[in-house]
Amino acid sequence: MVRKKTTHEFDYYVLLFFGMAFIGWLWEVLLYLCTEHAFINRGVYRGPYLPIYGAGGLALCFLLRGSRGKPMRVFFLSMLICSGLEYFTSWFLERLWGIRWWDYSGHALNLNGRICLLGAVIFGLGGTALICVLLPVYERLYRKFSRKWRTALCLVLLLAFIADATYCAVRPNTGRGISQDTTF
Repeated sequence: MVRKKTTHEFDYYVLLFFGMAFIGWLWEVLLYLCTEHAFINRGVYRGPYLPIYGAGGLALCFLLRGSRGKPMRVFFLSMLICSGLEYFTSWFLERLWGIRWWDYSGHALNLNGRICLLGAVIFGLGGTALICVLLPVYERLYRKFSRKWRTALCLVLLLAFIADATYCAVRPNTGRGISQDTTF
């Protein structure tokens, strides 16, 4: 049996990106709320999103959607893909601004403080949840809204993101609990 390749409109991916970026932001804010007992807006940007989670979610969607019925495979590939993305992003941000937004040096089995085993396992679990559980729910929810509403929402999100990115290109979000300055 030949599987029909699934393709989607541009707005499908834009909304998925922002949904995953928001979930990632929420995850990190809640994590710091529980561990540091303070609200900390994590990430380079000011808005309630972490683009690395959006990019990771899209990468997993493109690469692993066909493995939906194989959760162990999705788990291990999610660990690998997301850890690679996290390592590269950490390196890139540090080279670009001389700032390190996260450091896992104190965690077991870390690689240059950029990634660690615990983070990889969490990414594996998150990727499995995304591909095997959340993506089917997202697809049903996506179809409930008209193209007009989806397009309008995409425009608002993209314009806000572009404004935020423009501002943060000059003044990235830094400070206690957000980054460690590692100027060379």
